[in-house]
Amino acid sequence: MSKQQETLEDREDLAQVVQEIAETSRRLLEDFTSRKLQNGVPSSPDPLNLSRSILDLTARMISQPTTLMQANLALWQDHFGLMQTTARRMIGGGERYIEPAKDDRRFRDPAWEESVVFDFIKQSYLLTSRWLLNTINEFEGSDPKTHQKLDFYTRQFIDAISPTNFVATNPEVLRLTLESNGENLVRGFRNLLQDLERGKGKLQIRMTDLDAFELGRNVALTPGKVVYRNELMELLQYTPSTEQVYQRPLLIVPPWINKFYILDLQPKNSFIKYAVDQGYTVFVISWVNPDESYAQKSFEDYMQAGPLAALDAVEQATGEREVTSIGYCLGGTLLASTIAYMKAHGEDRVKSATFFTTMTDFSNAGELGVFIEQEQLDAMEAVMAERGYLDGSEMATTFSFLRANDLVWSFVINNYLMGKDPFPFDLLYWNSDSTRMPYCMHSYYLREFYLNNKLVKPGEVQLCGTGIDLGRVDVPTYLLSTREDHIAPWVSTYAATQLYKGDITFVLAGSGHIAGVINPPTSNKYGYWTNDALPAEPEVWLEAAEHNPGSWWPHWSAWNAEKSGDQVPARQPGDGKLEVIDDAPGGYVKMRAA
Repeated sequence: MSKQQETLEDREDLAQVVQEIAETSRRLLEDFTSRKLQNGVPSSPDPLNLSRSILDLTARMISQPTTLMQANLALWQDHFGLMQTTARRMIGGGERYIEPAKDDRRFRDPAWEESVVFDFIKQSYLLTSRWLLNTINEFEGSDPKTHQKLDFYTRQFIDAISPTNFVATNPEVLRLTLESNGENLVRGFRNLLQDLERGKGKLQIRMTDLDAFELGRNVALTPGKVVYRNELMELLQYTPSTEQVYQRPLLIVPPWINKFYILDLQPKNSFIKYAVDQGYTVFVISWVNPDESYAQKSFEDYMQAGPLAALDAVEQATGEREVTSIGYCLGGTLLASTIAYMKAHGEDRVKSATFFTTMTDFSNAGELGVFIEQEQLDAMEAVMAERGYLDGSEMATTFSFLRANDLVWSFVINNYLMGKDPFPFDLLYWNSDSTRMPYCMHSYYLREFYLNNKLVKPGEVQLCGTGIDLGRVDVPTYLLSTREDHIAPWVSTYAATQLYKGDITFVLAGSGHIAGVINPPTSNKYGYWTNDALPAEPEVWLEAAEHNPGSWWPHWSAWNAEKSGDQVPARQPGDGKLEVIDDAPGGYVKMRAA
């Protein structure tokens, strides 16, 4: 093909892109106008309730003029020092005034080092960012909640104004723009409009190729069957891969904030497949993706139709009344509550409990605490009351901004500035497959657990008329936390070591809320820390902890095997009193929020 033909085809392709942009823009404008006319209700001018925090900071600045003057002088001195070092670099010498953090991946392009201009832009940004955060921290007098909010949103602002997020100050984007005569920006604008259209006017950034994966075809592949179903969950029993299995089945209670197949993405990183291969009869709850008809479903309903119903179903399927169990995140909070509820009624069916990144003491909720306050909850409840649920994309957006550079701005650069399509990635496909939260349940969870921290107070939480006490949880317990967790900070999850009364094993894995859990032995990454002693302070525990290389999965399996009874012949789904309803991964998990 000649160069002239290639150019002609490129122009025709670009013309088609421009036509798509025009058509998408028209639809978005019509949809926006239609919604405004239908609703007629202005949105809140301060949905994040920031004005009070900003006024508080302003008042403290006015009352501390010396501190303000010193902060401004420090910024001026830093930039003067930067100009001096830059001048020395221009004549071939001198070191940089400031360097980005080692884990900051935004400035990997060689031009940030080789070009004096881009190096100056980078360092100027880093100095100003440091000054902004230091200024927030230097003014005394604010309460911890206000300070946390100001610090969080200041960092969001700093991330947003990074020079990497703009065409003229990102050398990689600028280079591509010049080479392609701006075609990357045209394609990026099309991607932006498509994401706006997909989000019905709200920006839903596409993190991966949403057409590259299909449940049961290339994700959620572990063989199994749906053996029980009610209005809130399907129960999956997995096909054994060993001739002998442990007597006690393993019941996994995942969160309903996300879908269960984070534990079964691909065979190489499937925790479920790993557990099956270790000889466990694995049952997993797959929660329904609720719509407005589930608005009045409560936390109690999730307990009754979830783990309690699952325990009865497991007994029918296997003849075993006793199980070992795993709860992940919110699923772990529900599992702990259920065990406490059962203890109050004299039931002792759960013989061990493993909790993945689970909070029960919410006194230190980490950065998520920024969103948990009376005013914001009132606004959220008003939206949920009208819809019947919290939209899954809103929850996903909140989690993404806890790691904005990795989960927001990197995709803005790739999709909109570079004009590229996102790379197919199973974990990000799962992350984009969001779920809704029923109004009644989610309001109760946020208020009673996060805001009021009632779960750790004996008798304060009533489930089905029974006051529960987590201090009565005396089963052997394995607590798995992750060191870089932004959703359930490990120093918060560690508090459970002082709450439960059974034999407790606490393990701290490397990485974050997802990658630290989904860390198979074959990957040989991150490592984990162990320490048999359980002092009251988590930092004291870590100082004396031993670092172990690789995955924590074998460590857990050896621990859980001791609680799982003798070996018995493997059980097939459908062998017991429950008939097979469907093939894994079932029907509920395929219900998409969008």
